[in-house]
Amino acid sequence: MENKNLDLLRHSCAHLLAQALKRMYGEVSLGIGPSIENGFYYDIETEHRLIPEDLPLIEEQMKKISQENLPILSKTLLREEAIQLFTQRKEHFKLELIQELPHNEPIHIFEQGEFADLCKGPHLEKTGQIRFFKLLSIAGAYWKGNEHNPMLQRIYGTAFYSKDELKAYLFQLEEAKKRDHRKLGKDLKLFFFDEKVGSGLPIWLPRGAKLRDIIERYEIETHEQHDYSIIRTPHLGLAGLWETSGHLSFYRDSMFPAMDIDQQQYIVKPMNCPFHMAVYKNDMHSYRELPIRLFELASVYRNEKSGVLHGLLRVRGFTQDDAHIFCTESQLEDEICNAMKLTKKLLHDFGFDTYKIYLSVRDPQSDRNKYIGDPTQWDMIEQKYEEIIQRMGLEYQVDPGEAKFYGPAIDLKIKDALGREWQCTTIQVDFNLPSKFELSYIGEDGQAHTPFVIHRALLGSMERFISVLLEHYGGNLPLWLAPEQVRLVPISDEQLDYLSEVSRILKQEGIRVEVDRRNERMNSKIRLAEHEKIPFVAVAGKKEEEQKTLSIRKRHGENLGEMQIQAFVELLKNHISEKS
Repeated sequence: MENKNLDLLRHSCAHLLAQALKRMYGEVSLGIGPSIENGFYYDIETEHRLIPEDLPLIEEQMKKISQENLPILSKTLLREEAIQLFTQRKEHFKLELIQELPHNEPIHIFEQGEFADLCKGPHLEKTGQIRFFKLLSIAGAYWKGNEHNPMLQRIYGTAFYSKDELKAYLFQLEEAKKRDHRKLGKDLKLFFFDEKVGSGLPIWLPRGAKLRDIIERYEIETHEQHDYSIIRTPHLGLAGLWETSGHLSFYRDSMFPAMDIDQQQYIVKPMNCPFHMAVYKNDMHSYRELPIRLFELASVYRNEKSGVLHGLLRVRGFTQDDAHIFCTESQLEDEICNAMKLTKKLLHDFGFDTYKIYLSVRDPQSDRNKYIGDPTQWDMIEQKYEEIIQRMGLEYQVDPGEAKFYGPAIDLKIKDALGREWQCTTIQVDFNLPSKFELSYIGEDGQAHTPFVIHRALLGSMERFISVLLEHYGGNLPLWLAPEQVRLVPISDEQLDYLSEVSRILKQEGIRVEVDRRNERMNSKIRLAEHEKIPFVAVAGKKEEEQKTLSIRKRHGENLGEMQIQAFVELLKNHISEKS
C-alpha cells in the first residue's frame, strides 16, 4: 500500500472498532474516536461493562468487517438530515456535537455498510485496507473531559500498515511494561506511595533517597563549577508574591488553597520564581556583578487532578533543578548558549545523547496582546534562540504558539532506550518578572536598568527524571548512579568477618557496599543481588579469605574471576569516574 499516513489508517480503524461494538452490543452510544500519537481510541456508553477478556472478541468482529471489504463513503448532509439520522440511531452524543457546529456549515459523515459516523475524515477507501491492528486496553473517560459529564468507557488500540510494524510496536510495549518505573521502584525498594499519606506524594526509601542524593550532589557540584550560586528558599510564602508575578491569575487552579495565618494568606509554592526575584532584589547590583546565576533544588507543590497522577511522572509534590540567570542584554546570547552546553553535559553524563529540540515561539496568527513585553524584544530573543541552536549544529523544530505568555523557550525532549520522548529541559527568557518585581542594576552609565532573566530547569522535575532514568536503563543503573554498587556474599558465615573488613576498605574508598548476612545459601544471595540489579557481586570463601581476594561477578552473570581487593577498587573507580 502506497499511502503510509498512519493517522488516516488509525482514524479509519477507530470507525472499524465502533462498527464492531455496534454489531456486538447493540445499544451503544458513540462519543468520539480520534487517532492519537501511537494509535487511536473510541469512547462509548453501553450497559455492557467491558473487561479485558472482551478485547480479543471485539478484534475478531473487526477482522470480519475488514474481510467484508466495505466501501468507506463520505457524505455531506444538511443539518436537519444529520439530526434526523442520529436521532433515529439514538446517538445523543453525536447530536450534542452537531448542536455545537456552525449553523451555516454542511455536516460530514462517513458510512461503511450499516454504520455511519459524524466525521470530517479523511479515511481509507475500504475496510479491507485495515488489516494489522490490536486493541490494547480499557479505561474510563469523562465525556469531553469534564468530570461533571457522564463517565464513558474508552478502548485504546493501535494499527499499522504491516504485520512486522505492529509486531515491533507490541514488543516495544511489552518492554515498556517490564521497564515501568512503578514496578522497578517496588522491586528495587526505591519509593512507594501511601494513600494514608496522600495521593501523588512519593515516599523515598533508603535506596531511593540515596539515588536522589547522588543526582542532587552531582547537580550542585556541576552548577558550582559553572559559577552558579546555591540558594535555599521557603516552601510557602505570602499569596501576594504570586499576585505580583501574575501566576495567581494564570495558574490558580493548579495551586493549593491559601492558608490563613496571622490574618494573611500563605500558599505552598507551585514554582520558585518569586523567591529568586526576592533574592536578587535583596541587594543593589552593578553591571560588573552580572551575570548572577542562582540555583536551587527546590520542592514545589501543585494541585494536580487525581486522574492525571501517574507514579513519579505526575505527582503533587516534586523537586526542580531550578535556576534564574540575571544578565544584561549583551550577555543574553552567551548565557543561553552556556545553558545549552551545560544541558548537553548533564544529559550525556546520565546517558542521554539523543534528543529533540523544540523552539517554542509566538503564534504569528494570534493576538499579540496575550504576550507580555516589548514585541521587538520577543523578535530579538526568538532570533537569538534559532541562531544559537543552528550554531551548535543541533536539529530543532519550531513550535508556533507554544511560547509562555512571559517569553519564548527552548524545550528539549530526550529519547530513551525504547525511542520514547520525555520532556525535561526548558530554557526561557522571561519578560514578565523583572518588571513586575521592579528589578534593576546600575549600568555603566550610572543609570538604573532592568536586567534580563533566563529561567531554566535542565533535568526538570527530579521525580520525573528518575522515572525516566529507571525506564531508560530498565533499572540497571550505571555504576556511578547505583545506590548499592557492590554486594558482598560469603560462601559461609565463617567469611563474614573477612567481608566486614572488605566492606570497611571499600567504604573508605567511597564505594557503596553491603554485606549479605542473611541465613541463606550463596546461590540464593547471588540471585537476590541479580534481581535487585546490583552492578557487582563479590563472593568470598575460605580460599579468597586466605589469599585476601574476591571472586567478582558483574551484573547479568559475567564472571571476572578472582581479584585482589585493591585491583577491584581501581576497577570500580575507573567505571565511576568514566560514568560508564
